Formats: sequence, structure tokens, C-alpha cells
Amino acid sequence: MGRQWSMRLSRCMVGLLLGILLAVGLPDRGAAQNNGAIAEPAPASTATTQAVFFADVLVRGQPVLQVGSVGELSATERAQQISRRIAGLVQQPQPLDAVQVRYDNPRNLATLQLNNRVIMTVTPQDALDFDTTVEVLAQEWSQKLNAALEQPNLVVEVVGRLEGTLVQLRRSILNNLSSMIGALLVLLFTWLAAMGVSRGSYLWAEKTEGDRATEILISRLSYGGVWLLGSVIALGVLGLNFAALLGTLGLTSVAIGFGLKDIVSNYLSGLILLATRPFRIGDEVVINQYEGRVVQVQLRVTTVQTYDGRQVYIPNQEVFQSSITNNTASPVRRSSMLVGIDYEADLKQAKGEILDAIASIDGIEAEPAPLVLVQELAASTVNLEILFWVNSRRKSFLQVTSEVRQAVKERLETAGIEMPTDIYTLNFRNQPPFGSFHPGSGTDVQQP
Repeated sequence: MGRQWSMRLSRCMVGLLLGILLAVGLPDRGAAQNNGAIAEPAPASTATTQAVFFADVLVRGQPVLQVGSVGELSATERAQQISRRIAGLVQQPQPLDAVQVRYDNPRNLATLQLNNRVIMTVTPQDALDFDTTVEVLAQEWSQKLNAALEQPNLVVEVVGRLEGTLVQLRRSILNNLSSMIGALLVLLFTWLAAMGVSRGSYLWAEKTEGDRATEILISRLSYGGVWLLGSVIALGVLGLNFAALLGTLGLTSVAIGFGLKDIVSNYLSGLILLATRPFRIGDEVVINQYEGRVVQVQLRVTTVQTYDGRQVYIPNQEVFQSSITNNTASPVRRSSMLVGIDYEADLKQAKGEILDAIASIDGIEAEPAPLVLVQELAASTVNLEILFWVNSRRKSFLQVTSEVRQAVKERLETAGIEMPTDIYTLNFRNQPPFGSFHPGSGTDVQQP
């Protein structure tokens, strides 16, 4: 344990020293001797590449040990080569032998072999990095590889993979911590800005538009626009490549277009409905077979509450493509009723009685004035059509119309003006003459 801490401390000290030298730009001694000048500091890309001093060797996706750079191979490239060799041997069907250590004393090297294949070499630089000897380090690494290559049971393998995944996740979070914090701050500011802009745009729309549906539309569009801009900035802070994203969207735009055709159509129809305003919230409308009061207009659906208390959610595309009857677009609405009087009745008297009867009813609009017209000369009655204007709301419309029918009936009955029902004349043809003999009766019917 003390040796491991000593090795880790020495690695940190070496890494810190190299980082300082690369950051300040260590003079190139050879260049100073040849040219008499100090070399320029190393580029940022070189410092970034050499900042990874040690890399993990993976066995079945789990980190087992760490190696440093050797010669022209960086630590990452060396670890990838060793991991690839081990993965190739693990995938083969023959069983794996124990990792063997072979020493090369003249060159002070050691090789680790698996199934008679060299998987890695332990160099003096590795021993120096970990503050030990080549022999001890080779034995330590061989033991770690043997322990990792033993076929574990299912529970141990699952736990090992979870631990490896958590380790990689932790490292990824630590490496991207600054970007994640920056993106979260951008999203927080975006949320606050979206709330403020949405509220401000709603208050502005209340003063300029005067229509609740349009006010809601402006508020939601402002809210969504701020969130769209903030999301783009947050993704940029996280390092998203927008060129690759746009390319991917271009390749998948056709499939997305077909898959989301109805949804996009509903949203576009909702925008058009909210912009053109064929009806407003609270209006009483007829859309296809649905009749009721408009409760809510959203970007995707329009909610209509029918007169029997049910709520119908109609997709905006269907609303946009249908004929819409707005019963309350005007504050008043014309109602009518038909009444039939006898042919012998005085038409002028009947019209006067009807106008007097409906003049006393509360809810009848004085302008336009009520009218009584001769609508039809039927077979047994003269049909009069009574036209009058009332409030366009359904409750007032139905109630006042009912009161008019009742008042007209009672006034005509009081004035003695008959309202006969239809008279039908039945003609019987090809019947036996009156007083003829009826078969089966046994008697003759005599004409009086």
C-alpha cells in the first residue's frame, strides 16, 4: 500500500512538473546552442496531447492497470494496443493460460506473454514511473492481468462492469464538469429570461390585441423562442458540433417529415387559427357535428365544451379544414317562428296582435325591429313568419324564442283568431254503391 501511494505521488509530481514546463515554454537547449535563441513555447495542441501521461489497459471493458508513454507511442496509443491484443486473445475459443513473465536481463526488459503471444513489454521507464524495478512491476502487472482474465461468475461480472461503468462515468463527469456547469447556468438563465419575456409579451399583447387567444399565442411563441436560443447556446457550451448536427438533420429530415406530418400540420393550423381568429375563447361555434362553447385554443387542439357538458378536443388541422359557424360573432342573432292562422282571419289584426305580444317580452332587440311576414298560403292556413332579434348567446336565444312562441299563441287565442290544424280530404274510389249486397252478411243494406 505504501509503495502504491509513493508511485501515485511520484506520478503526480512528474505530471505537475511537465505541465508547468509546457505551460511556461521550456527553452530548447539544442536550439539555444545552435541558433543562440530560446525556442518558442510549445503549442496548445502539444500540451494537450502530452497532458495524458497514463492510460488504462482494459480487459473485458474494465480498467486493470495503467501504462505510460514509451518512445514515440503516447500512453493512450500504447494502452489501446495492449487492450486490443488482450481482447483478440479473449475472443478466441481456446482457453487462456496464465500470463507468463519473460525477462531480458541484458536490456533490463520484461515481456508479458499470454498463450505464447507477447501482449506488452515492461521497460525501465515504466519502473521509473512507478518507482520500482522491472521485475517487481512485471510480476505485479501479471498478477492483475491473471485476476482480470479469470472467468468470473455472472454476479461478479455484472458488478465489475457496473463498477467500470461508474468509474468511466465519474471520469467523464470530472473531465466535462466545467462544461456541464456552464450549460446548467445557461439553462437557468434561459428559464428566467423565458419567464420574463413571456410575461412581458403577454402584458404587451393585452394592451394591443384585446383577444385572449392571440395573447396566449404571443406569450407561448416568445417563451419557446427564448428556450430555443438558450438550448442552442447550452449545447454549444457542451461542445456540440452544429455542422454535424445539421448534416444529420438533413439526412433524416425526410423521415421526420413523414413521421411528424400530422403533428406539424396541427401546429401550423393552430398558428393560422390563432392569427386569423375565426373565433375567440368563449364563442359559441359549430364545427362539423360539434356545437358548443370554445374553452381553449392551443397550438395542437381546440377544446369545445358542448351544451350537454362534454368537452371535445378537435385537432387544429380538422378545425382549419372545416366550415366554422360562429353563432356569437355578432352580439345579436335573428330568431324566427312560424304560425298558421285561418283564411277567414283579418291579417292586419293578426299582425298587430303578434307585434303587441312580443313587444312586452324582455330580451327582444328594438333595433332591428321585429317583422311579421306572410310566408306561405298553405292548403288550410295562412302561414305567418315572425322575425325578431335577440342576444346571440344560446341560453338567451332559446329562452326568448320560447317566450315568443308562448306569448303569440296566448294572444291569438285571446283575440279569437283561430290557428286551425291541417285539413285533409279523403276520396274513396272504386267502392261498391251504397245499399248494395255485402257478401257474407246475409242481408241487403238499403239506401234510405
